[in-house]
Amino acid sequence: MENQNRSGTAGKAIRCKAAVCRNPGEPLMIEEIEVEPPKAWEIRIKILCTSLCHTDVTYWKMSTGPFAFFPMIFGQEAVGVVESVGEHVEEFQEGDMVVPSQKGNGCSIFGGELVPAMPRDKTSRFKGMNGETLYHFLSVSSFSQYTVVDVVNVVAEGARLRGASKIVGVDLIQEKMQIGKKFGVTHFINPMTCGEKKFNEMIKEITDGGADYCFERIGLASLMEDAFNSSRANWGKTVILGLEMHRTPLAINTSLLLRGRTVIGCLFGGLKPKSEIPFLAQKYLHKELNLDGFKNHEVAFRDINKAFDSLLEGKSLRCIMRMD
Repeated sequence: MENQNRSGTAGKAIRCKAAVCRNPGEPLMIEEIEVEPPKAWEIRIKILCTSLCHTDVTYWKMSTGPFAFFPMIFGQEAVGVVESVGEHVEEFQEGDMVVPSQKGNGCSIFGGELVPAMPRDKTSRFKGMNGETLYHFLSVSSFSQYTVVDVVNVVAEGARLRGASKIVGVDLIQEKMQIGKKFGVTHFINPMTCGEKKFNEMIKEITDGGADYCFERIGLASLMEDAFNSSRANWGKTVILGLEMHRTPLAINTSLLLRGRTVIGCLFGGLKPKSEIPFLAQKYLHKELNLDGFKNHEVAFRDINKAFDSLLEGKSLRCIMRMD
């Protein structure tokens, strides 16, 4: 059955405000843009609120690489309401509360390529008022009052929104120590105060031989190597979260791999959004998962550049921006 669009905007372009990045590292500009209607297997979403994270900032700085396409609309964490749907969309209808996700469930239809456009036809649904193409970011582009997302990158919120002993944090920003304590960090190391001793040696002392799990989230091959060397012999696991900003290869001692240590990558949390985001939401609603501690700033959408400043200065983990 065809969905009826009560607002009368289905099949038509919508004009709205978006925070557009025209050049890498430059402040975003609040501009009026045009958002085309969704095509087959796509939905158009009215964004209610969005947030800024380090992934946005990492790509915002890049002048070369897979997402160095400008002008671009960043943003990949949000919640919104379905405004209209394209052909063949059965999972969603107008009015559904949804969570767009930068990662699908790993469908092989699109391959592993990340493109600054819609995944099926590789074209954009955004235009500037002069007709220029505005590029998509990680299949979401939530720094816009309206966005178009493929059905594989959307979670229906209404569908089911229904013990380590020592955790060591390593960071240059001392203020993060207090935030980390709220989430179970028992030790905090500032590499600048280690003297002649390497911080991975300090980690081995604290953990009696090395950490069972090490997570690298900055995006430097040297730190990835340090994380690996901080893991426990024979079974330590190193998880790479950061995108290597210089495209430098990772160099590690392969004999340590033979003895049982492992290194794996983790893209966008490594979960299956359609099934596991609702599960995590249930945990949050039942107060089994603390997410509120991550949200320590909130600004109006028009002040989005203040959110960038707070994150760059180490004062913010997650900054929420309400579109209204």
